[in-house]
Amino acid sequence: MITLEEIYQGLAAEFQAQTGQTAGSSSELAVRFYAVAAQIYSLYVQAEWTRRQCFPQTAQGEDLNRHAELRGVSRRKATPATGTVRFYVEEGRETDAEVAGGTVCMTAGGVRFATDRDAVVPAGELWCEVPVTAVEAGAAGNVGQGTVVYMAVPPMGIVACANPEALSNGQDEEGDEELRQRVLATFRRLANGANNAFYHQAAMSFDGVAAATVIPRSRGVGTVDVVPAARGGVPGQALLDALQAHFDRVREIACDVRVLAPTVVPVDVSVKLWAGEGRDYGALALSVRDVLERWFNGERLGRPLPRAQLISLIYGVDGVANCRLTEPAADLALDNVTLPVLGRLTIENGGEAGHAGEI
Repeated sequence: MITLEEIYQGLAAEFQAQTGQTAGSSSELAVRFYAVAAQIYSLYVQAEWTRRQCFPQTAQGEDLNRHAELRGVSRRKATPATGTVRFYVEEGRETDAEVAGGTVCMTAGGVRFATDRDAVVPAGELWCEVPVTAVEAGAAGNVGQGTVVYMAVPPMGIVACANPEALSNGQDEEGDEELRQRVLATFRRLANGANNAFYHQAAMSFDGVAAATVIPRSRGVGTVDVVPAARGGVPGQALLDALQAHFDRVREIACDVRVLAPTVVPVDVSVKLWAGEGRDYGALALSVRDVLERWFNGERLGRPLPRAQLISLIYGVDGVANCRLTEPAADLALDNVTLPVLGRLTIENGGEAGHAGEI
């Protein structure tokens, strides 16, 4: 695009050609030329911005949303992470301990969760388990097992809390690039109300869906199976029911559509780490654990799992000098309805210095 200086030089050259005089660089006329050039330049910038926003390949923000709406696609909203937290009392308590709905507990990093309902630790019991939802929507709420250990205001009689499993299914608002790819996919694979593209695009439009597989004629002619995966991995029953209700409304006539949960395959991961010089092994192991827990999400649905990918993921963590992956022992070739989830994770200390890494 033309620059401000080029516009000014063009004005000055045209003035000289028409009058035979030169506008001095410090003259009032030069100042006027610069003012006009700035206004013309702003028009060029606006025209360039308008050109980018006219096409889904380059549009951004609200204008990209409008392109998506024309294709029957909408930007997925942020969703909060969910899971359960256990609230503990001291041993030998003779009365019930109440945990009110809305009780806030949090991680050391300040990620907050609120209980979804009232709960009670019965007299004689040591703990109760309560469903919780992240206070703020987004992927930041996908925290690991045993990380929610603080309470903003501990309920009477409650002495500790902890999440027995990782909290998951938190999703950030869909970014421009991810939405752009879904919009462009509607041009490459035109949905006609009856083909695979129609069912796949409809499933992917739901908040919380990370991937989906469509299987036509899986149960004979006139049948379609839709297998979704959630951001956190395994989809909850509420998401499956919502998808089923949607497809019951929009399916083609005389077509039996079923929404099914994916086949879950736990993948045990065992790795030996060598920390870089001056790096704390304990903190490094936690970072590796966090990376692996986040990587095993719904986007893995139906994808093969090569060992090299796991090694690259681990080695890419800042501070890892070397690593050796012992589990899984071989690459995993998964079918299109299989979802790999992280099973038993073992991280061992390899020592102070590493040697040649795996290839």
